[in-house]
Amino acid sequence: MNAPDPNDLPLPELARRVLEHPSTARLLEAAREEDLGAGTDVTSASVIDPGLRGRAAVVAREPGVVSGLAFVPAVLEAFGTSVRMHAERADGDRCDRGDRLAVLEGPVIELLAVERTVLNLVGQLSGVATATHAHAQLLAGTRAVVCETRKTVPGLRRMQKYAVRCGGGHLHREGLHDAALYKDNHLAALGSGPLDLTLRPALERVRAGTPLRFVMVEVDTLEQLQELLRLEESLVDIVLLDNMPPPMLRQAVAMRDAERPRWLLEASGGITREAIASIAAAGVDRISIGGLTHSVRCLDIGLDALPAEARP
Repeated sequence: MNAPDPNDLPLPELARRVLEHPSTARLLEAAREEDLGAGTDVTSASVIDPGLRGRAAVVAREPGVVSGLAFVPAVLEAFGTSVRMHAERADGDRCDRGDRLAVLEGPVIELLAVERTVLNLVGQLSGVATATHAHAQLLAGTRAVVCETRKTVPGLRRMQKYAVRCGGGHLHREGLHDAALYKDNHLAALGSGPLDLTLRPALERVRAGTPLRFVMVEVDTLEQLQELLRLEESLVDIVLLDNMPPPMLRQAVAMRDAERPRWLLEASGGITREAIASIAAAGVDRISIGGLTHSVRCLDIGLDALPAEARP
């Protein structure tokens, strides 16, 4: 039996789990430390009365998909502020230019201390969600879902993966611990020989251990796929088809359908927006794209001061 799949969780529950993970507290503490060090915001402290209170809106400067608002209260807590957030949008919502996502209220000196970290986080995660949504839209009408990879910003992985879900994507493995993925370097370590013979002992060992979300094997030729197809169905969940063009992917799908119809096929390697539709049309089940997280452009998010009489 496989381990529970985080793709089955609603977004609020997934956000809660990210927030409860010890790595999140360490990340937010590091974010506070890199801006404030062991001191304070020396510029604001020199010009702003500590008793002055204010309100500011988190505003989208361009269209996109919102992500990261669920983590802002934890940022405020990590910074030790009394600032509070009143959300006006939810993670996963679409936004247009000028839309107000949330309002922050509290001492002005504290608002300025958290401003950049809040905007960095919401902008980065909304950028991931927006890019994911754009790719997912191109898969409409096909069986394929878009997945991220482990090519994430160090420390931000769980949040970035959450953002992929906000954009309508499907979560791959979290790390090296929750799923088995035999890639080319692992296969090379097995030595020569057909994969159904050389890989079987490893597959049997990993299946006998702690329940995993899935067991996956990477191949880059149809010959390797044919060798895998001789394995028992229960040993493999997903086959990763690396850098195969659409005609080869269609052949792989036909081979899978004839021999192991329950196995999923994932296309990966050099996936572009221009090519993704033809790759999905080949009949694969999943398409993984490292660029969703490792080279994403942040969504432009700003913080605008509100007049004292404004209401959230």
